[in-house]
Amino acid sequence: MPYIPFTEEQKLRANSVNLVEFLRRQGEKLIPSGRDKRLSSDHSITVRGNEWYDHESKEGGHAISFVQTYYGLTYPEAVKRLLDGEGVAYPQTVPSEPEKPKEFVLPPASPTMRRLYAYLLQQRFIDRDVLDAFTKRGMIYESCEKSRAGTKEYHNAVFVGSDEYGTARHAHKRSLYTQGNSFRRNVEGGDPRCSFHWFGNSGRLYVFEAPIDLLAFLTLYPEAWREHSYVALCGTSEQAMLWMLEKDPRLQRVVLCLDHDAAGIEATGRLTDILREHGHTRVSVLRPEYKDWDEDLKALNGRPAQPAEQHPQLQAAELVCARIAVKCMDLKPDGAMQQVPHLFQCYRKCLKEKKLETAMDCMEEIAALSLLVTLRECRQLGTTLTPAQGSQYLQSHILPHQNRMAIRNRTEEISAQLQTALAKSGAPGVRGEAEKREIASAWLELALSCAKVSVKNDADELKAMEKQKQALGMEMG
Repeated sequence: MPYIPFTEEQKLRANSVNLVEFLRRQGEKLIPSGRDKRLSSDHSITVRGNEWYDHESKEGGHAISFVQTYYGLTYPEAVKRLLDGEGVAYPQTVPSEPEKPKEFVLPPASPTMRRLYAYLLQQRFIDRDVLDAFTKRGMIYESCEKSRAGTKEYHNAVFVGSDEYGTARHAHKRSLYTQGNSFRRNVEGGDPRCSFHWFGNSGRLYVFEAPIDLLAFLTLYPEAWREHSYVALCGTSEQAMLWMLEKDPRLQRVVLCLDHDAAGIEATGRLTDILREHGHTRVSVLRPEYKDWDEDLKALNGRPAQPAEQHPQLQAAELVCARIAVKCMDLKPDGAMQQVPHLFQCYRKCLKEKKLETAMDCMEEIAALSLLVTLRECRQLGTTLTPAQGSQYLQSHILPHQNRMAIRNRTEEISAQLQTALAKSGAPGVRGEAEKREIASAWLELALSCAKVSVKNDADELKAMEKQKQALGMEMG
């Protein structure tokens, strides 16, 4: 779009837009997360007022940078979208004094746990022996909380997490009502490292998103469950998982049991990376058949269950890499050094003009040529691989949690990778084994980066189509 000279007042107004209201108008579902709101479509992102933070990429900012990052827009496009407000101005966030951290206090307990047992046993099908094990330790109880006016009582299941000395440091509340929207929230002031958990002696740690999933899993697989260790992250942050591993060095194997949806798949990949960074290599993944373990338990008891959700990037990766393998059949590696720079310039031009279909075709052809160069170098090193095997390698290395950056923000990085590959291939002198490996590695890196761009584009289109279907269903519903 043409450059628009915004005034300082307009920039300030755009950057002060309340992101909660902005996202709601975009049709995004938001989940309470303490004082913040978490995106249902991306659990790693939280918003509060005009501020946002991505707990996965460790970056954040205000309204303009959020719209740029999340929707892949340029600065002028982001400012214009925030100012337009689709005809009705978005509300502004009023600056306020920083809030003092609240003291952690457990919600007051109900005299009985009648509602708690009725809800978890009859509505959630949790095994009584499993529930008893936690309630007898005071790790689960029923709260009775008054409304501000003191005229109503609210009863919630409270899942308590304690520190190594047995002192309660964290609590997660979940409503016990079967009608209306479910209420879930962490009690303010809690230490996220000490969320709901159980220490066993087997050296194996099972990791879940929510306490109810943990209980459902134990109900589904009750054999000798007390021997193992478990933690509910009450979200997808790694803090509680790492705290348990730190406090019990016997824990050598981690089993990630997060939700079987796009957010859970991304969180699983991110947590796997974090575990390996901390020296934990014995990591495995166990996914429910349905959306989460609670849904699996519902299905087992004949109740309607929410189906599992595949990540759109994993769906797109299979198709994109198959197209790259087909392109390899019609191309030759010898012309790569001349063709790839031309294709990259074409990509930049088409991206700027928003001709995405042609731009992605260029990316996939660059990926195919780069892959062919890699395979040629591997063959000279004594390893013969087919284009199909090469494309399968690309597919296996496209991980959704590592492929989140907006497409338009990747151009310079890919340009640098291209220059590196050309420089290594064009260097004078006799090439030994080490040089050939460097050439193969540089071109493979370029092939993977280009494939990721096309996968991200296809996945974004899949998500947009799914949102349109949901919106149409709501209109017709």
